[in-house]
Amino acid sequence: MSERTATNTRETAETSIECTLAIDGSGDADVDTGIGFFDHMLTSFAKHGLFDLEIDCDGDLEIDDHHTVEDVAIVLGGAFDEALGDRSGIVRYADRQVPLDEAVAGAVVDVSGRPRFYFDGTFSQARIGEFTSDMARHFGESLAMNAGLTVHLEVTGENAHHEVEALFKTLARALDDATRVDERRTGTPSTKGTL
Repeated sequence: MSERTATNTRETAETSIECTLAIDGSGDADVDTGIGFFDHMLTSFAKHGLFDLEIDCDGDLEIDDHHTVEDVAIVLGGAFDEALGDRSGIVRYADRQVPLDEAVAGAVVDVSGRPRFYFDGTFSQARIGEFTSDMARHFGESLAMNAGLTVHLEVTGENAHHEVEALFKTLARALDDATRVDERRTGTPSTKGTL
């Protein structure tokens, strides 16, 4: 299997981001976005998906967290898309549920090349430190759109920290499963012959 890695960058008036991703990693992360809780979530995402991830982001946090979270998801999604290449041999579909204390989150993923995103849930608190809770939903959507994924996410709980962390973990586990190479497969996992 060839190395499934990518480096992606984005420079705008709002953010400057560099991201390096190895899909077949060991869960190592070196993340600095300027938002402590978001760094924690991206580190957890890498750990539970067994992705090696480096992200450095300088964003306009004097405004709010929106541009930083959205643009990191855009860049990370692009890195996934590039690292997956033609998606030859991958499992393609996966679903996972992850609990964190009272919270439960679920993810269903199709690494289809056709971006779609659906979300069901509400967050119990509006903010977690400097992180706006609803940005977890927006992160999932921006990642899906830029990685060429169909993603369905859902969450229930009573504590926003637990709800958001469960979402990042379940998405990571589902992506790890769906992007895994199945040695029995040849070519892309589609009757069309392409994704």
